[in-house]
Amino acid sequence: MASPAAPAMAGRRVLLVDDDSHLVRNYRWCLEDAGFQVSSAGDAAQALRLAERQVFDVCFLDWRIGEDDGLELLPRLLAAAPGMRVVMATGEGAVERAVQAIQHGARDYLVKPVTPEQLVLAARRQAEARALELRVEALESQAGEPEADGDLASQSKAMASLVATARQVADTDATVLILGESGTGKGVLARAIHRWSARRDAPFATVNAPSLSAELLESELFGHVRGAFTGATEHRQGRVQVADGGTLFLDEIGDFALSLQPKLLRFLQDREYERVGDPVTRTADVRIVAATNRPLEQMVQEGRFREDLWYRLNVLSLELPPLRERVEDIVPLAERFLVQLARAYRRPARQFSAAAAQALQAWRWPGNLRELRNTVERIAILCPGETADLDQLPAGLRDGAPSGARIGAELTLVEIERLHIEAVLATRPTLDAAAKTLGIDSSTLYRKRRQYGLLAGSPAATARDQPDPSREDRG
Repeated sequence: MASPAAPAMAGRRVLLVDDDSHLVRNYRWCLEDAGFQVSSAGDAAQALRLAERQVFDVCFLDWRIGEDDGLELLPRLLAAAPGMRVVMATGEGAVERAVQAIQHGARDYLVKPVTPEQLVLAARRQAEARALELRVEALESQAGEPEADGDLASQSKAMASLVATARQVADTDATVLILGESGTGKGVLARAIHRWSARRDAPFATVNAPSLSAELLESELFGHVRGAFTGATEHRQGRVQVADGGTLFLDEIGDFALSLQPKLLRFLQDREYERVGDPVTRTADVRIVAATNRPLEQMVQEGRFREDLWYRLNVLSLELPPLRERVEDIVPLAERFLVQLARAYRRPARQFSAAAAQALQAWRWPGNLRELRNTVERIAILCPGETADLDQLPAGLRDGAPSGARIGAELTLVEIERLHIEAVLATRPTLDAAAKTLGIDSSTLYRKRRQYGLLAGSPAATARDQPDPSREDRG
């Protein structure tokens, strides 16, 4: 009979490394009854092969496996599977070896003979600890991102239809490609698809292509071994391994270097990969969700994106409408952001005046949800009372200039430059990123912001004045 812990441990993987087949069989029965998926190895070579090709949460390692020394095998196992938590099993007379194992990276030890209760308890503790590590890592990668479902709530028929389709798609393991302008909430939708899927309790990992060079992107995606390149001082698991059993979100897939695209295509087709500097082929069970604001079909025609990769990604595509096509959603979203952010910053603002709401709705929001949230963040910080009025809005929003700002309009070059700089600042998370888009250096952009009075008026001004290349431009 399965233990009460079985549902929580379902899908957790355990590797047993012991040459006693009778003991391994008993261990397997106990752990499988508790809901674990169990594999076993009778010698060091077999253990390494399994650790290299599969993802395990926990490993029970005997101190003596035939002619092999468990203590010598330990660092090799940890190198092969950096995230795996190892429990050393030892006889009564060799506790000092277990202590040595702890010093060399094992997480715990058990003294034989081990009761079924002790075995399952140890496995459960380590599996829960591993799950917590993955959860913390996922939360850290999400830091600063808006809540998902609220941003997807919509009074727009087109948006509501898209969300309904996304919910239907989420129930499969099919690859999903999310299209849309920068800031429309592609990352938000990707997380929602994961949360609505059968993989919801497994990890969600993100790879953000624009923030990394081709070499670092490959390492981020597939991992690397120590010494694979300059600065690789330790073994590192890639996001593919972190997301095993869950969802891997490939953000801005259009920015993947051509040199890396064949490896990505192979992984999409076969779920096989190699870490950088390591010839061992590994597998991972992940669902792929990709996103881009680039015209991939056009890039294929221009030879900048592989056609076979495009076909592999475009199984199911969802195109998020820009905020200017969801006019009915602007004020409800802004009100929700205002309440959330004012509460977070301990500020009094709770609503918009009629004039402020009208100005928000008239703006074209070139930066979409990201620009809206950044703007409301500034308003929440600076508003002195419960009601945010026109005075708290950035200058451009008060004037309503962009609604008539088009090529050929009656605007001076100075006015066009100011409007363009303000719009770019609204859609980029850092001063460096905005300067790169504009084709000028950060110091020049800072002077122009001062010249046009955008230091306090731009949404990007809030907590973003200093260059910070570590910030990602999420879609």
